[in-house]
Amino acid sequence: MIRVILMLAALCIAQAGAQLPDIATIEPDLTVPGLSEGKPGPGKRVKVTVPGYDGTKVYHVLYLPTDWHPDRKYPVLVEYAGNGPYRNRYGDISSGLVEGSRMGYGISAGKGYLWLCLPYLNGEGTTNVKSWWGSKPGHDPLPTVNYCLEAVKLACASYGGDREKLVLCGFSRGAIACNFIGLHNDRISGLWRAFIPYSHYDGVRKWGYPGADRDSALQRLRRLGQRPQFICGEGDNARETARYLAETKVDGKFTIRGTGFRNHNDAWLLRPSVVRRELRVWLVRALE
Repeated sequence: MIRVILMLAALCIAQAGAQLPDIATIEPDLTVPGLSEGKPGPGKRVKVTVPGYDGTKVYHVLYLPTDWHPDRKYPVLVEYAGNGPYRNRYGDISSGLVEGSRMGYGISAGKGYLWLCLPYLNGEGTTNVKSWWGSKPGHDPLPTVNYCLEAVKLACASYGGDREKLVLCGFSRGAIACNFIGLHNDRISGLWRAFIPYSHYDGVRKWGYPGADRDSALQRLRRLGQRPQFICGEGDNARETARYLAETKVDGKFTIRGTGFRNHNDAWLLRPSVVRRELRVWLVRALE
């Protein structure tokens, strides 16, 4: 039987999004560092390009924690951004760019983890794209998958990333990418120790690109095995995902929570909350 852990007091998923508080009512206790020039270093967030992509417009963003030391190993938070440009009635914005991501910093508070914000590539693998992955009409995800493999390899070889403690997370499009990209084939699916999809989930809705159907999503989900996922969302997102996972009858370690906010915005993780605290505890245990 599927093991979906629900705590309704934290979920708040029975409420409509408009009844939940806005993140603007809570002061942030974290601020994502701006992009820095030069080489990566402790507390710095810099643009990086994987060797072999020189001369293209492809890049990702790497953050080394404030406690980084070249002789230590660190878990790695690998993050995918939402679609862009996006703006809703609450003022929530997503640029679709790697530098706009905030989940990893909110989860780690800037220490103890490498934070890798990866791009989605066009079909030719020559530039980052702001919406979905690949290029129409095929939306080929393989250039994105291949870049992920190389970027993770680089982070582990050059900056002390622990290959046994790779965590894939993402917001909106990135939440879907946790399974669509992260479990796309046997080669990439074997990388991950745990997953944190926020707002949406692969297979819950059909978005129109090839492979968005439930049968294809189920094939990807079956690659997950017993690796844990902390699935969170605003409004009805968490409830929809819980219902979908129950329907699949896939046996997995799923923890499902509502964020407690109405916003479709990864900046909720830059603010104190019950769910952020629980997520941090969950992650430590998932990596033990």
